[in-house]
Amino acid sequence: MSDLRVAVLGVGLMGADHVRRIEARISGARVAVVNDYVAEKAEQLAATIPGCRAIGDPLDAIADPGVDAVVLATPGPTHEKQLLACLEHGKPVLCEKPLTTDVDTSLHVVRREAELGKRLIQVGFMRRFDHEYAQLKALLDAGELGTPLVLHCVHRNPAVPHGFDSSMVVRDSLVHEVDVTRFLFDEEVSSIQIIKPAANPNAPEGLSDPQIAVLRTASGKHVDVELFVTTGVAYEVRTELVAEKGSAIIGLDVGLIRKGAAGTWGGTITPGFRERFGQAYDTEIQRWVDAVRRGIDADSGDFTDGPTAWDGYAAAAVCAAGVESLTSGEPVEVKMVERTSIEGA
Repeated sequence: MSDLRVAVLGVGLMGADHVRRIEARISGARVAVVNDYVAEKAEQLAATIPGCRAIGDPLDAIADPGVDAVVLATPGPTHEKQLLACLEHGKPVLCEKPLTTDVDTSLHVVRREAELGKRLIQVGFMRRFDHEYAQLKALLDAGELGTPLVLHCVHRNPAVPHGFDSSMVVRDSLVHEVDVTRFLFDEEVSSIQIIKPAANPNAPEGLSDPQIAVLRTASGKHVDVELFVTTGVAYEVRTELVAEKGSAIIGLDVGLIRKGAAGTWGGTITPGFRERFGQAYDTEIQRWVDAVRRGIDADSGDFTDGPTAWDGYAAAAVCAAGVESLTSGEPVEVKMVERTSIEGA
C-alpha cells in the first residue's frame, strides 16, 4: 500500500512530538489530519505539513475516509469515546496512556474490541520499546539470571504541571512501572500499597510527593517504586532487577563519568522524558505503522505490535487499587476479570 494516512488527535506536547516524528523519522506513513480542542493550534500545525488538514471534531477526524489509522494524544477523559469510534469505523489506533481513566470504561473498550474479533488498539507504553528495557527482558527470558525475585524502580520528574494531584502520581507516573512489571515478569500484579513519606517542602500544597509503591505479583515477586515528581533536578528513571544468580540495572545515563578534585563524580542526567525515551518513541511508532500496514495488506485481524487494550485495562486496575491505597495506606488487592472470559486466550 501507499503511505499510511494517519490522523493525530491532540497536538499538545506529546501529540505535536508524534507529528514531527511521523513526518521526519517514520517510513511508510504521513500525517494526513490533525485535531485539537484548540482549533487554531491544529490549523497552524496543519499549514506546515504538505497535504495535511485540520479537522475540528475528533470524531469526524476518525471517521474521515482519508484516514487509515489514528494516534490518540488527547486527554485521558476523552479516550473512551474516541476509542469506541475507532472500533466502530475499523480504524487501527495507537492510544497514549491511559487507555481510559477508570477500570469500568477500560474493560468496556476491551470487551468491545473482542466482540469485533480484531485487535485494533495498541497502548503507548513506550518503555517496552526502549533498548535497555528490551535488553533486560531478553536477559530474563534467556534465564541467565535464574529466577527473578525483586524489582527496584525509581521514577523522578523535575516538576509537574499545575493541578497535578496525589492520585495522578499513581495514574500518570506509576502506571509505567506497572506495565514494566507485567512486561518483565509476564504475570499480573495482585496487590499494591502506597506509602507516603514526609512530603517534599517544595511540592505544591496538597500534593503528596514523594510516594513509595510496593507491588506484589501473582507468584509473589516484590516490586518497590520510588515516585518523586517534584525533584527540581531532572528526569530520572531507573530499574534494578535482583534475581537468583545476580542482578542487572538500567537507566543510569552512564556515558561520560567524571570524577572531580572535590571528591564528586557524575555524568549527565536527561532533562525530560522525550530525551530519555526518544528512541523508544521512534521504535514504537515505526513498529506500529509497520504492523498496521501488514494488517491492511494481509486483511488480517491484528494491527498491533506492542501493548494491547488488555494491557491498558490491567494497568488501570492496578492504578485504581493504588489510588485506594493512597487513602488507606494499606495493601489493596487488585480486582480484574479473567482474561480468558474476554479474549478466549
